[in-house]
Amino acid sequence: MSGEPWGPAEDGVDRPYWEGLRAGELRLQRCTGCHAWIWGPQWICAHCHTFDPGWESVDAVGTVYTWSRSWYPFISELPVALPYVTVLVELPHAGNRRVLGILTDAGAGDTPRIGEAVTGHIELDEGATWPLLRWRRSATTGGQR
Repeated sequence: MSGEPWGPAEDGVDRPYWEGLRAGELRLQRCTGCHAWIWGPQWICAHCHTFDPGWESVDAVGTVYTWSRSWYPFISELPVALPYVTVLVELPHAGNRRVLGILTDAGAGDTPRIGEAVTGHIELDEGATWPLLRWRRSATTGGQR
């Protein structure tokens, strides 16, 4: 396990997700039996009970499902400017599974819109072992600023 409070779980269930980020890809589980998308990572598909579902690379594009502005750090080791906006992003290319992350281009008074298009990008902070998935507004949305 790395020195960060993020990275693969001790049981390894989410290791392919983190290795995907290292490879520059967003990977989510998809059942090899019924093809259902799964998030968060599980050892068994809740739909058909297949053990050890597979992992697939998906486009890191989606829409803001909901958001929250934080005025204090949840993880002191995570270097973010305060305040910051966390978004729950719905991924249409992954069965509308929702993935959490920081919206990197949001200012203190900036209010994201529900349904606003965002694009994921992968960043490796200085001194970190594992990269993180973060979100930016898509150029086509002309988000509020």
